[in-house]
Amino acid sequence: MKKTILVVAAHPDDEVLGCGATMAKHARKGDRVHVHILAEGLTSRDPDRDRRKHADGLSQLALAARKAHAILGVAGTTLESFPDNRMDSVPLLDVVKAVEARIAKLRPHIIYTHHGADLNADHRVVHRAVATACRPLPGSSIASILFFEVPSSTDWQMPNPAMTFAPNWFEDASETLPLKLKALQAYASEMRPWPHARSLEAVEHLAKWRGANAGWDAAEAFMLGRHRSF
Repeated sequence: MKKTILVVAAHPDDEVLGCGATMAKHARKGDRVHVHILAEGLTSRDPDRDRRKHADGLSQLALAARKAHAILGVAGTTLESFPDNRMDSVPLLDVVKAVEARIAKLRPHIIYTHHGADLNADHRVVHRAVATACRPLPGSSIASILFFEVPSSTDWQMPNPAMTFAPNWFEDASETLPLKLKALQAYASEMRPWPHARSLEAVEHLAKWRGANAGWDAAEAFMLGRHRSF
């Protein structure tokens, strides 16, 4: 059966960093992959945080997202405008409602989103919003909820046994890692030079390491939040 996949991310590039190879793998199998990005991903770099001053940059970032998603075979992209790196200033219910609206429209079978202990505050808000929106209510279409890791956020969190990303679900990325790296090149403004954790080299090394964890050439790692068998 072909599945509907929903990836919910805080910022443009998080979705590719976290599960780009898995998105491409789903698309190759004929699944319909949709991406929902909640924060605008730019204005936190400006002390004034004035969206009007960054209209061109925001447009370019949206174009980069759509280009990256085309490379991966994404069927649909939606971009919200919650404030970059200030999502903790927004009522959580507003974020939950935005996620619930996409779930109601798409009725996804699998949802991928952030790990709840990421260093980035927006990632944590999105995680909480998805967890709330994905309550196991009667009639829910959702079979699996999986949390991904984002280089420079998941790995930069201080050690805490209760907040550790401990993957227990792996997806083989041996064939689709090149597509993930190509999609990240579309996000050139968001990437950094080696040895930054958000460099192409680091992303490839992490995929190779996760592959070694699972016995493959490359992999993406996740934590399973919930699985319901239909």
